[in-house]
Amino acid sequence: MDTQTLALAQEVDFSFFALFLRATLIVKLVMLLLLAASFYSWAIIVTKFIQYRRARRAAAAFDRSFWSGEPLDELFDALGPTPEGASERVFAAGMTEWHRSHRADGGLIAGAQSRIDRSMDVAIAKEAEELNKGLSFLATVASSAPFVGLFGTVWGIMNSFIEIAHQQNTNLAVVAPGIAEALFATGLGLLAAIPALIFYNKLTADSDAIVAGWEAFADEFATILSRQLDS
Repeated sequence: MDTQTLALAQEVDFSFFALFLRATLIVKLVMLLLLAASFYSWAIIVTKFIQYRRARRAAAAFDRSFWSGEPLDELFDALGPTPEGASERVFAAGMTEWHRSHRADGGLIAGAQSRIDRSMDVAIAKEAEELNKGLSFLATVASSAPFVGLFGTVWGIMNSFIEIAHQQNTNLAVVAPGIAEALFATGLGLLAAIPALIFYNKLTADSDAIVAGWEAFADEFATILSRQLDS
């Protein structure tokens, strides 16, 4: 490689910002889309970590109250009409149906147990939906971002070859900038996809564990109510 070509290549700015500015409009849009997806993914990740930590703490605090020996009616009254924690809302759903299943003479309406179970299942489903909100976006970014970046790379390399054809020159100073800009799009795609994939798996496992805790509590609570129904 001659000295003039090396000198021309060294004069080219290969910083990330310069690569972005030299890219074509399509590649710039791809880069901006990937950056936006990456930032939004990290916002979801941080938000979910905070939400899941609060959910675990709230569940642990309610478990201590529930198993403290306090009468269930008093605990239900203390929670009020709008419980804050998810475990509390599951408990409130069961207790509400328990009270509705009593007739005016104190007897129970037939099928109370199944209605209580369904009420708590519906409450758990609503809480799980809120818990999983945003995870589908992480899954979408994890699966699609590399292909979006690859599209930007293909488009950039295509334009590089077009530039070579126009200039009738294959020197490094002509080829390298276009290829670098194209590969930068792939790098951004991986930068968005890898954290999204890792934390999607992590957060999905955490969400399943939290929901499993609610379901276990609902089963235990249903068992307690079942004993009262049988007695």
